[in-house]
Amino acid sequence: MKHDGMSNSDQIISGQIVDVVAGRVFPGSIEISDGRIAAVRHTATASDQYIVPGLIDAHVHIESSMLPPSEFARLACVHGTVATVSDPHEIANVLGMDGVNYMIEDGKRVALKFYFGAPSCVPATGFESAGASLHAGDVGQLLQQPDIRYLSEMMNFPGVISGDHEVMEKIQLAKKHHKPVDGHAPGLRGEDAEAYVRAGISTDHECISIEEAEEKMALSLHILIREGSAAKSFDALASLIKEHHERCMLCSDDLHPDDLVLGHINLLVKRALALGYDPIHVLRCASLNPVQHYGLDVGLLQAGDAADFILVDNLNDFRIQATYIDGVMVAGDGESLIPHLHSASVNCFHTSNKVPADFRIKAEGAFIKVIEATENQLITHKSIAKARITDGEVVSDTSRDLLKIAVINRYQDASPATAFIKGFGLQRGAIASTVAHDSHNIIAVGTSDAEISRAVNRLIEQQGGICAVCEEEAMLIPLPIAGLMSDQDGYQLAQSYADLNHFVRRLGCPMRAPFMTLSFMALLVMPSIKLSDKGLFDGEAFTFISLFASEEEQHAAAA
Repeated sequence: MKHDGMSNSDQIISGQIVDVVAGRVFPGSIEISDGRIAAVRHTATASDQYIVPGLIDAHVHIESSMLPPSEFARLACVHGTVATVSDPHEIANVLGMDGVNYMIEDGKRVALKFYFGAPSCVPATGFESAGASLHAGDVGQLLQQPDIRYLSEMMNFPGVISGDHEVMEKIQLAKKHHKPVDGHAPGLRGEDAEAYVRAGISTDHECISIEEAEEKMALSLHILIREGSAAKSFDALASLIKEHHERCMLCSDDLHPDDLVLGHINLLVKRALALGYDPIHVLRCASLNPVQHYGLDVGLLQAGDAADFILVDNLNDFRIQATYIDGVMVAGDGESLIPHLHSASVNCFHTSNKVPADFRIKAEGAFIKVIEATENQLITHKSIAKARITDGEVVSDTSRDLLKIAVINRYQDASPATAFIKGFGLQRGAIASTVAHDSHNIIAVGTSDAEISRAVNRLIEQQGGICAVCEEEAMLIPLPIAGLMSDQDGYQLAQSYADLNHFVRRLGCPMRAPFMTLSFMALLVMPSIKLSDKGLFDGEAFTFISLFASEEEQHAAAA
């Protein structure tokens, strides 16, 4: 790393400058004064290091890292991240506007630039219990704030298509304040997609196939290529960078702490470069495009810009040597220079301990509908299975990987909702979490009612967290900030999380990230079958369904 100058406020840095605006790479130097780029100069020669615009995560829920913004920044800046486009939807479902303001204020304590949106769907649906609601009037108040840059992902695409009054009022408020509207429309195609876009939606990060993405691009949507801890679309969509880079951005969406320690948007850049894509096109997706789309105050190595940039060794290996934000080096040689700051705890938790009998399911038929979960996918599939019945009750069957799943309202005392799930593979014990999109009730999967009860009660006693239990053995990570985030050192949390995942694998689970997958099993807006605290839900018909399969459903499944 080569640079000259006496201070962070007045310095000259030379190297190969990657100008994503003009689309060229040239030897030169940048002069920094008072946190901004005073001049960019072309020189005959320069050092071998590359000066590149800082990287931007174009769609992320900071809460999913289990870290508050100030600690997320500490880990992310090491990987060249200088800014995020952040949807505080998760904490808003727990604490409403107070939660959104908490994220804004915590983010302001560090250099990394957080650009928050106004959550559009709190609660996400009317089929679950959340801790708060944000109506059109609340969203309007948020959109008036300069700290709020856009209307967050409009997950209620059926409401958009049907012209629901509340939904359309929120979109109109975003237009009134000249702020873009993010989309969320998995699998939406044809006339429905056209109606969705026509309403004012500008992005989508839920495309599964290249055909879906190209169809939506043709409708003028910007497509976000996502690679998080659970949902991964880079392999399916990366070729868009080659053909349509001007309409692409890169995002993580949901990234757990152990993955954040390993990398962030830089990993997507490296993978795209390894595929032979033009470095200018790749880096535009990671910097220029989100800056232009969301109107971000993030520098792009132009005279007068904020001095937000990274130094990398080359445009092949893309090893990040240093990260600068507003002219200040915040990470260098793989070490973060942002200190760990204590974050205050805020929460909403009002339920009492459960007993095994609360999770019992009386047999009302011989066949049951089963949620089929797949790691790295937010969507699930529905199957029909013969129930294992003992003493008139349907119980878990570990030999067929048919495990009981439960969702418990954490905002008030209520009976748990129960169903069955396949894919977690537990042979012993149970796992539970208060990170359960989107309403963040308690969700658990286990091999017996006793084990599920034990895991759930651990979280109730802690007022939030993730845990695994097996007989007398237990591991737990408390999440005192809204039941979503930890107040501990991010690197320590990442290690604790990795240890907990290892423990769960010892219980028989084959998944690399079981808690991330578990967190989406209550996400009703993603097809095809999920469980809310109110019951088993069909995400395609958008209605509650019975656990027990009718004869017609059995015949249809067998056909």
